[in-house]
Amino acid sequence: MTITKEMSITEVVQQYPQTVQVFRNYGMGCLGCAAARFENIEQGAAAHGIDIVGLINALNEAVNA
Repeated sequence: MTITKEMSITEVVQQYPQTVQVFRNYGMGCLGCAAARFENIEQGAAAHGIDIVGLINALNEAVNA
């Protein structure tokens, strides 16, 4: 399965715990916050000014490693 920007942050972290460090490396350390439950990856990245393409690539690399 490929991680996409439309997936919820919580869904990705629950299915792929190895992605937690990737989110943190990109400055998204608020994985336990209420917004993470409702926001998709694209929304969270936009809120933090994060490059969505780079983040999605890094998440998929972590899952496929």
